[in-house]
Amino acid sequence: MTADPLIRRGGLVELAGVCDRVPVTAQALGDLAGVEQSGDLAALLERTAAEAAVIATPIHTHLPLADIALTHGAHVLLEKPPTATLAEFHALCERVRGTGLACQIGFQSLGSAAIGAVRELVSSGAIGAVRGIGAAGAWVRTSAYYARADWAGRRRLDGRDVVDGVLTNPLAHAVATALVLGGAHRALGAEVEVELFHAHEIEADDTSCVRLRAPDGTPVTVAATLCAPRREEPHVTVYGESGRIRLNYTLDEVVLERPGEPPVAEVHPRTDLLRNLVAHLREGVPLLVPCEDTRGFMTVLEAVRT
Repeated sequence: MTADPLIRRGGLVELAGVCDRVPVTAQALGDLAGVEQSGDLAALLERTAAEAAVIATPIHTHLPLADIALTHGAHVLLEKPPTATLAEFHALCERVRGTGLACQIGFQSLGSAAIGAVRELVSSGAIGAVRGIGAAGAWVRTSAYYARADWAGRRRLDGRDVVDGVLTNPLAHAVATALVLGGAHRALGAEVEVELFHAHEIEADDTSCVRLRAPDGTPVTVAATLCAPRREEPHVTVYGESGRIRLNYTLDEVVLERPGEPPVAEVHPRTDLLRNLVAHLREGVPLLVPCEDTRGFMTVLEAVRT
């Protein structure tokens, strides 16, 4: 999640400051070198009066940092997952409502017009009645991935929940996208069942499956691993009585498959979530991923956590 393209090319936003525990080098900042920096977010917001904060930090820091930003009157673009627990998520949503500020969650796949295209195909009867939704992701993560930070692959750290598992972080987009297509992004229809495994020497899971039902009873299943021999594009598939629709969400590609017919594929545009946040603030355009629309995902995360 980055604001860099919008700063460097579009001029849509201006970088007011950078907050990191370790100062960012001038080389890394390039032509943005000289921008104000601080290891204290509250102090930085006070000095810069930034209108919005992009928070891309370890999972267990999301709530406290978002709270600081909201307290200082800044709208928030928050990396996924929103928080490390469902209770923290409720606190975040309450804080957002209380301040009247915007909080967009960084599920980039939900900014794709492919989501609407799948919905239109389903509503048009292209695959008949929906029988179920499945998602799968197979990525490769080596031990170096988990050695990069003290919170990586942890369920808890220093007494705080982290929940850095395959379903809740690296392939969380597969879960979130499946829930949106199933109409379960705000509420689930039944108890969540999870199977959690790990091959790496970590606390959290790296190979897992979640099964649930959408509010209308549609079954939704997501299986994901970080231990594949090779990377395969993650996808969400809507299964119908007379065909299926496959969404390769990292590619924004929708593929319609029906018996006796050649597959029909179409690639759709994607809206950057920071650009959408700015449009929301300037023009009243609805947020693509408001905090409340990730409640279903957080219910899945809570099942993984507990």
